[in-house]
Amino acid sequence: MEEATFQLTQFARRPGVGHEGRPIRIRSNFFEITRLPEMNIVQYDIAITPTVPRRLNRRIFNRFVAQNQGGALGDARPVFDGGKTMLAHKLLPFGQDASFNVRMGEARDFRIILRRVGQDINMNELIQFLNARSPMTNNCQMAMMALEIIFGHKASTEYPTVGRSFYVPHGAHPITGGAEIWQGYYKSARPARGRMYLNIDLSATAFYEGGPLVQMITKILGRRSPDDLHRGLSDRDRQNVEKIIRGLKIRDNHRSEIRRSFKVMRLTPTSASQTKFQKDGNTIDVRHYFQVTYNRRLLYPFLPCVVVRGNVCLPIEVCDVEQGQRHIRKLNKRQTEEMMTFTRQNPTVRANKIRDGSNNLLNYRGDEYLRQFGIEVSNEMAVVEARVLTPPTIQYHPSSRENRFRPTGGAWNLRDKRLATGATLGSWAVLAFLNSDVLPDHVIIAFIRELVNTCQDTGMNVPNRNPPILRANPQGNIEESLKQAWLRAGNTAKAQPQLILCILPNTGVPLYAEIKRVSDTVIGVATQCVQSQHVRNAKRQYCANVCLKINVKLGGMNSFIDPTQIPFISDKPTIVMGADVTHPAPGPGSEGRPSFASLCASMDARASRYAASIRVQTGRAEIIADLANMVKELLKTFYQTCGRKPERILFYRDGVSESQFQSVLRHEINAVRAACQALEASYKPLITFVIVQKRHHARFFPIDRRDSDRTGNCPPGTVVDSRITHPFEFDFYLQSHAGLLGTCRPAHYHVLFDENNFNADSLQTLTYNLCYIYARCTRSVSLVPPVYYAHLVSTRAKLHARDLYSDTESSEEGTGGATTFGVVKPELQRVMYFA
Repeated sequence: MEEATFQLTQFARRPGVGHEGRPIRIRSNFFEITRLPEMNIVQYDIAITPTVPRRLNRRIFNRFVAQNQGGALGDARPVFDGGKTMLAHKLLPFGQDASFNVRMGEARDFRIILRRVGQDINMNELIQFLNARSPMTNNCQMAMMALEIIFGHKASTEYPTVGRSFYVPHGAHPITGGAEIWQGYYKSARPARGRMYLNIDLSATAFYEGGPLVQMITKILGRRSPDDLHRGLSDRDRQNVEKIIRGLKIRDNHRSEIRRSFKVMRLTPTSASQTKFQKDGNTIDVRHYFQVTYNRRLLYPFLPCVVVRGNVCLPIEVCDVEQGQRHIRKLNKRQTEEMMTFTRQNPTVRANKIRDGSNNLLNYRGDEYLRQFGIEVSNEMAVVEARVLTPPTIQYHPSSRENRFRPTGGAWNLRDKRLATGATLGSWAVLAFLNSDVLPDHVIIAFIRELVNTCQDTGMNVPNRNPPILRANPQGNIEESLKQAWLRAGNTAKAQPQLILCILPNTGVPLYAEIKRVSDTVIGVATQCVQSQHVRNAKRQYCANVCLKINVKLGGMNSFIDPTQIPFISDKPTIVMGADVTHPAPGPGSEGRPSFASLCASMDARASRYAASIRVQTGRAEIIADLANMVKELLKTFYQTCGRKPERILFYRDGVSESQFQSVLRHEINAVRAACQALEASYKPLITFVIVQKRHHARFFPIDRRDSDRTGNCPPGTVVDSRITHPFEFDFYLQSHAGLLGTCRPAHYHVLFDENNFNADSLQTLTYNLCYIYARCTRSVSLVPPVYYAHLVSTRAKLHARDLYSDTESSEEGTGGATTFGVVKPELQRVMYFA
């Protein structure tokens, strides 16, 4: 087919593959689907009544298949998505539609209604798409959906399933608070040039531990055994436990002949020996009732009872938690740390577990459903040709002993280097949110001395080496305390205050949030927060990191890349933009909360300095509503800073899923164009628009040890743009950072629109080089800095909305919008206050 006869894609087409860098071979967690179905797949709408959860739906469906095998279904074994879709490899004997009754156990009857969907799924169109002979059509999407259902059916009938992942109880890892982590496997059918792959990765999620409820409550309260609860539960303990176990499925265990299932509604405020009810006209307590009726002497009569349906009260000790219930509440800090430790696995361990899961648990070779549809999958991970790009030359101040160098291994330090442009810090104050008996003045003074010396040595100018030290109550009026510190800084230095250094007592987010809200939106002064533990133990490396942040907050520049290595930016006036939207966390109280959209843009020919723009918008809306005005603001700032209008715009957009590409392309590129024309009708800079994704499951594993870093990961600069990438659109994977712990996750860059005619090498190299000038550290980072900064700005914007920020899971305040959103003061908007 001639390419001119149809539009293969509305997005940018791949301009060939790259050649820069040292070639290496790696494995990736993509398993080739070596044989696709040759028949048309017949699709049925399925309705199960009454409505029940997906997991029970699957059990009902399995019973239906077992009852009708050889009859209404013939020899077919259809597959089911748990919702409304059933697929078969041929037309079933009953024809176009039918209904069936299914009995589950003794008591429950269900009805299944099946109706054939008008058009069968034709796999040939998918094959045309994979070979770049057809665009992505609705039928292609249906074919890929069918593959997902077929691959997922067997595992989802045997194990708990969440989205595209299923979880196995074998090897469950207990964590604090009565929870445990189950290892899981993610699987997704992915198109590539000329073939389909199955992307398989490890995943993990928390479940409630099965077993005696009394044991779970003991763990929730952090006690060693139920005997430690002999004094009963305080009101606060009871409320904490109730919040965690409400809605949990339990079974009673006091009658051997029958075990009933219940959901926890609440706990009684009184113990089992004090909880009373009417029985045959007499008042009796729960403890006595169980002794008389069931000859069950309660071991823990001092604990409250569980209220299940109506007024039925069960002693905690006769209740067992059903296994396999997902822990849907937010994990606390300690649980999160334990989860991260469990999931952090080095590349060799991860690759072996993925391979084992594919060959043993998933066992696609022995899957009768795949065999029926004529599908075969390789047992081995795909071997992919990759390249390792050369790191850029980083430049510091000419007076540095080492002012030009190429980092190795993606990390370096500030030894023998002075900041490219060191800011002057003359007017500042220190505000300690701790008493002098906890953190004495002499300890703070020693820390300030070390910090000032480090700042001076790295190229900042600090004429005021002894700033005033103030104290404040972390539970007090934070706004008033910051205003006092601002006044003292200005009066002491006889100059406009530049910085308040805040020392925090390691108490978490709320104090930090209030400091940033007040400093950014009320006073308009940069703040630098440090933890008291670092103040007590003043280390030069820590002070150097703090210095990097302070310098850019005051308008300095830490480092830059040799201009000859970023010609796209240095040859003509070019603005690099990064955009992100941060949504409210799911859970109680999130309804009505807004999302925060942020845009960061470079302000110089070195793409080292950035300014930001923020908007509050409707919660969960992914498209940036006011992007045109945000772009206009930053284009004006660029012009005021550089004296020239950008001739090119390179726009990196974070956090967009593939299903939203079309919508983003339509709305956001038009918004960028509209912003340019609003400034001047004839102003039409060339735009390149790139989506950046981190939420994907592609992982890379070196084959040769010489091609790995000390953590066993691929080296920074590893780029992949063939074999596992899109059949014909312009995308690539780039692992731009060095491994620290676990397996690195590459970033996936997908070009939607490109008027600048990048070739593969020029965009990949530019993107990689930019990752070396992230202002907050001396490492290459995993995402291009403008996107990283946009993420920081969105996260910070949450803290500016006073009524919308809450550290508690259950808070339901703040359903308003822009009225509660503080605007960053103009004096901060042009510097990197968010660093």
